[in-house]
Amino acid sequence: MIRGADIVVRSLIAENAEYIFGYPGGAIMPVYDALYDYADQVKHVLTRHEQGAIHAAQGYARVSGKVGVALATSGPGATNLITGLADALIDSTPLVCITGQVAAHLLGTDAFQETDMMGLSMPGTKWNIQVRSVEEIAPAIAKGFHIARSGRPGPVLIDITKNAQVEFGEFNYVPCLGIRSYRPYVTVELPKIQEAALLINEAERPFVLFGQGVVIGKAEEELKAFLDKTGIPAASTLLGSGSLPESHPSYVGKLGMHGNYSPNMLTNKCDVLIAVGMRFDDRVTGDLKRYAKQAKVIHLELDPAEINKNVKCTVPILGDCKQSLSMLIDAVKPNSHPEWMQRFREFENEEREAVMGKDLYATQGGLHMGEVIRLINQYKEDDAVLVTDVGQHQMIAWRYFDYKKTRTQVTSGGLGTMGFALPAALGAQLHNYNRQVICVVGDGGIQMTIQEFGTIMQTKAPVKVVLLNNNYLGMVRQWQQMFFDKRYSFTELENPDFIKIAEAYRIKAVKVTEREELSEAVAQMFIHDGPFFLEVVVEKEDNVFPMIATGCSVEEVRLS
Repeated sequence: MIRGADIVVRSLIAENAEYIFGYPGGAIMPVYDALYDYADQVKHVLTRHEQGAIHAAQGYARVSGKVGVALATSGPGATNLITGLADALIDSTPLVCITGQVAAHLLGTDAFQETDMMGLSMPGTKWNIQVRSVEEIAPAIAKGFHIARSGRPGPVLIDITKNAQVEFGEFNYVPCLGIRSYRPYVTVELPKIQEAALLINEAERPFVLFGQGVVIGKAEEELKAFLDKTGIPAASTLLGSGSLPESHPSYVGKLGMHGNYSPNMLTNKCDVLIAVGMRFDDRVTGDLKRYAKQAKVIHLELDPAEINKNVKCTVPILGDCKQSLSMLIDAVKPNSHPEWMQRFREFENEEREAVMGKDLYATQGGLHMGEVIRLINQYKEDDAVLVTDVGQHQMIAWRYFDYKKTRTQVTSGGLGTMGFALPAALGAQLHNYNRQVICVVGDGGIQMTIQEFGTIMQTKAPVKVVLLNNNYLGMVRQWQQMFFDKRYSFTELENPDFIKIAEAYRIKAVKVTEREELSEAVAQMFIHDGPFFLEVVVEKEDNVFPMIATGCSVEEVRLS
């Protein structure tokens, strides 16, 4: 007979949890007391804020492919997880978050730090449960891990009352292998594959759009083999980046609001659109009423809720994309589309002349964000992980980072959470201390979770943090410039001395203000053994192009 708190920890160990990211408090204190005895079996990382804990768990999960684990107390500790839960749900990140709760007999009495976490977390979780007795703990955790990792992954919240943590019970952990009425996978239908193959074989201008479903489904090799056989141009979503090397001959760029010119311009010119593991987000489609109306749409998707949700498809292929792509490879004919591919290359050249020269190779004026990413590419390793916050720096880093390996893109895609990057980079780095993790942030977002410098200091995680500082909330300012007559309403920032802050956390820090200083500073960052903070002061009113304005069609993408 052991305490419920020990059952919590032993259950996590049984699920091979490597790291727990958390912050202690009264209602979760028995679990923290139990952790003291298992320090050699599971590592706990004390973040400086509960939001930092859940974002770190997200970063760990996205890079490792495992379930991230976060731990918090009741009341404000638990509510500080809500943003991360919502972020993980929309970006399909597997998490198990365990929160403490007041004792069962106090529920509903407005006891100290009591919060209805079931009601608050329900819209932001794949599944949630409140555990009120010791016997429920192990089954709930087993079920939570199964739900979090299976099918389309997502976050789970397990709220455990304090009495359940201190009661004694038997520990008999049984992994969950299935749940009645929960069917996360379906068998791919062969007739749908045959129907799709017929359309693909007859297409003159086919186009593949691939997203994070390729990464989640571990279908990178199948995607590559499908493109090798068919010769179809292919473009990635934000979260799909890295699942196909950008050097692949079929790769034509990135989709969406700040993606590349050619895939946006030619989406409305293809005759067959093949979507693989992506959900037709509004940032990809622009105005849905004018999106790919000329094309027959084939949608390879695991989640039935995404089929026909935004874009009506001609052939829905429901199932794991690793299986459906394998079947498609066998069904399609070898092909190539040189003339159609050439049209992409022509638009690519137009974008290179109009945008990329200034972004990457400016010689006069202030530094541009793209110059920093270009130099990072020169020093990074092939499997280096890029972690970004949200804003202009995110889009610039995404556009110019040279993705060569899968699971190298970590960002807040669907929710767009400022403050995500610093703790997420910590979690990504802890998965593998020897892998390069490059955290690119803006001066707005970093100040939302800047306290996680303390966690980096304590763990000695060798994260390379690059701050692109324009003294503005840059993306909002760009919209104010373009659509609100330059009425810069509350977007200019009076910033602190970031170098002193980093140094106060005993992190090596360098500030660059001139172009001739940049290359040496980037080289120094990568050579340095340990965490490093590089602040680069960039143009205050630099904009990110191409751009599709809200309400516009994808072919109304602007180069300036």
